[in-house]
Amino acid sequence: MFSVNEYFDGKVKSIAFKHNEDNATIGVMAAGEYTFSTASIELMTVTSGQMQVKLPGSSEWSTVHSGETFRVEANLSFDVKMLSDTSYLCVYK
Repeated sequence: MFSVNEYFDGKVKSIAFKHNEDNATIGVMAAGEYTFSTASIELMTVTSGQMQVKLPGSSEWSTVHSGETFRVEANLSFDVKMLSDTSYLCVYK
């Protein structure tokens, strides 16, 4: 069964599901800036829009466009910001 997650006062919403053998979420982030923490390796793919990302250990923001994926190792935090509503797929390894 699916589970629905909501974060940051409803500005980030996702639906959890099984993706092949891995857990995954697909969701939408409203325009804004957010910090996430990881419990496992995360592969995040932007599916619509674009996302600016500041990965652990970096002081620079990089832009991830629709169709592109970035990876964050387990037990770290990363920052994202959107100028407009953006959708994503996140696979947990």
